[in-house]
Amino acid sequence: MLDYSALAALAAVVREGSFERAARALHVTPSAISQRIRLLEERVGCALVVRGQPCRATEAGRRLCQHVDRVRLLEQELEGAVPTLAPPEGVARVPLPVAVNADSLATWFAPAMAAFAAQAPVLMEIAVDDQDHTAQWLRSGAVMAAVTGAARPPAGCNSRPLGSMRYIAAATPAFAARHFTEGVGGGTLARAPSLVFNTKDELQAQWARRICHRHVELPRHTLPSPQAFVTATLAGMGWGLHPQALIESLLKNGSLVELVPGEPLDVPLHWQQARAASAVLDGLTQQLVAAAKLALLPP
Repeated sequence: MLDYSALAALAAVVREGSFERAARALHVTPSAISQRIRLLEERVGCALVVRGQPCRATEAGRRLCQHVDRVRLLEQELEGAVPTLAPPEGVARVPLPVAVNADSLATWFAPAMAAFAAQAPVLMEIAVDDQDHTAQWLRSGAVMAAVTGAARPPAGCNSRPLGSMRYIAAATPAFAARHFTEGVGGGTLARAPSLVFNTKDELQAQWARRICHRHVELPRHTLPSPQAFVTATLAGMGWGLHPQALIESLLKNGSLVELVPGEPLDVPLHWQQARAASAVLDGLTQQLVAAAKLALLPP
């Protein structure tokens, strides 16, 4: 049998990023946390934590953290069904780790998540990554569910389509007049500064490839925030692919213009979750699927 006090210590170190903060969260001493993890590592026969700033879980450590997250959700569900099992202070909130792409978080995901968290005894832990990479968080065991661009789920997970997020390539009228007087093509796109979320962000390159029928090496500014994308675009820093929901009003009032009218990029999104989960996670799934149905294009 696994020592669940040791598993709780491991999960706290990974969540809090240090032994000291984990000790404060669990109301024990740092030496007690260290001893529990040392005994757990001896039990499983490998390192579970990479000591650093912050501390990180090894692959085995991530698997154990995922296990303890699932156990907490199942225990919480049981306490709700059998109130005599609940502690005197009532059903405790448990962490619910989820990965999501930044554009979904900035548009339809956050309101749905907030509505769920207002009535469910959870503490949401949101990891943000590109939609083509969030599935890796689920595959590694770092999260229990993810909004992802991948249709095929990792082993042990389910996948369901949410719909497609529409992106519009846009810039200010002044930027478009300065950089695209000759039209939008391979030559002008290779010279005009673009905006990307991070080095993983391929949306701008995908759109350019579709317009030009070939790869175009784009000059790029990196801005890891959808809101900063809009602000920088309005300031004339570059052009970028924006979620239509974020810039619809700016397109209507003329602050931004489409680079190529009628040429959006639609990105399919899926919701993937661990199969051996709980009714709590199923509740989040229902909330998000309903929100996506209203906000996204039909799958």
